[in-house]
Amino acid sequence: MICNNLSVTPDGRLLFAGRDLRDLADQYGTALYVMDEDRIRLMCRTYQKAMKEAFGENALPLYASKACSFKQIYRIMKEEKMGIDVVSPGEIYTAKEAGFDLSLAYYHSNNKSDEDIRFAMECGVGYFVVDNEEEVYAVSRIAWEMGLNQKVLLRITPGIDPHTYEEVATGKVDSKFGSAIETGQAMEITKKTLALQNVTLAGFHCHVGSQVFDSDVFIRSARVMVEFIAEVRKETGYLPFELDLGGGYGVRYVETDPVYSIEESILEVGRELKEMCRLYDLPLPQIHMEPGRSIVADAGLTLYTVGTVKRIPGYKNYVSVNGGMSDNPRFALYGSQYTVVLPEKMKEDCDFPCSVVGRCCESGDILQENVQLPASVTRGDLLAVLTTGAYNYSMASHYNRVLKLPVIMLAAGKDYVAVRRETFEDLTACDL
Repeated sequence: MICNNLSVTPDGRLLFAGRDLRDLADQYGTALYVMDEDRIRLMCRTYQKAMKEAFGENALPLYASKACSFKQIYRIMKEEKMGIDVVSPGEIYTAKEAGFDLSLAYYHSNNKSDEDIRFAMECGVGYFVVDNEEEVYAVSRIAWEMGLNQKVLLRITPGIDPHTYEEVATGKVDSKFGSAIETGQAMEITKKTLALQNVTLAGFHCHVGSQVFDSDVFIRSARVMVEFIAEVRKETGYLPFELDLGGGYGVRYVETDPVYSIEESILEVGRELKEMCRLYDLPLPQIHMEPGRSIVADAGLTLYTVGTVKRIPGYKNYVSVNGGMSDNPRFALYGSQYTVVLPEKMKEDCDFPCSVVGRCCESGDILQENVQLPASVTRGDLLAVLTTGAYNYSMASHYNRVLKLPVIMLAAGKDYVAVRRETFEDLTACDL
């Protein structure tokens, strides 16, 4: 199985976090997201332990909220002593409502409006990860108006190709994010920020991409960033207190995805970073990383009920479910691969090739192409798409006025509702 929180009973039933999915479907209905809270906590502790061992006791992982954001996630992050990475006022508000200490929040975005900046400061967000010159001037001005001194990190583009999806590659020189070292803009914004009032430059940030399965990308980023820090010291005398190496570690969506160790990778990055700091005679900054997908992705699955099975002889087959691109748009956006199974027929031969599609009135409403399911698939069967804990709930929409799905949490053998199922009243609550 692609994750060790999945198992199959002798009679061919899929268990997720030790729970029979039929029991959850009967209790809560479908379609629904199911999340393994114990797995989420395990991954938080994995990052905490590995980063402290690799980078020192003051290292801090920041959960990347965009992967999955609702109140209970932030309560878990608070209890696990994680920081958070937020990218919008909505994520900030959700974390605040959950009781998260926003002094441990790092606010990203390549386009923060004045209203966004003011709101974040009013909420007590600890750090702004500044993307560009216009933003740092706005932060300085608004901090002055509010009588604050705002800590910032500058997002630096190291010019690294992560060899991942083009859509999620963010560290190249021509990225929409950050200031590039190669063009001289990174040094320029550093000097301008150091000269500003009401902002304190706490350090630098970089992020190069997603679905990374080894240490190479992070090692290359660390080398470039240490070289940049050394050049900054030479030209300005400034040394950063913090260095954020971003996120991007991958997860196994399908059996062909690599098996690797996050712990070993982080230790390798730590060894290289310490050696680079020694080489340039630099103190080791406080290190952050921003895991998101690798914290929650394989802690989740989506459970559907099959509606229609359409066989077109000589052409193709379709299996339709009571969900679709409204709860998971990632195949439509990126062609993302997923593992799809019938959780009550795990021991049957999978010899029925089909496209698993959704209920939306859209030909692109496809969850996965080229799926092999048991030929007995029929109306009323449960169908599960695995590893959907990241970028499914957070990217869900109301397309076709489809209601958003509930989130059911599994913890210590029990289950509870973390996000309730929407109603038609919820759907029209903002309509006038």
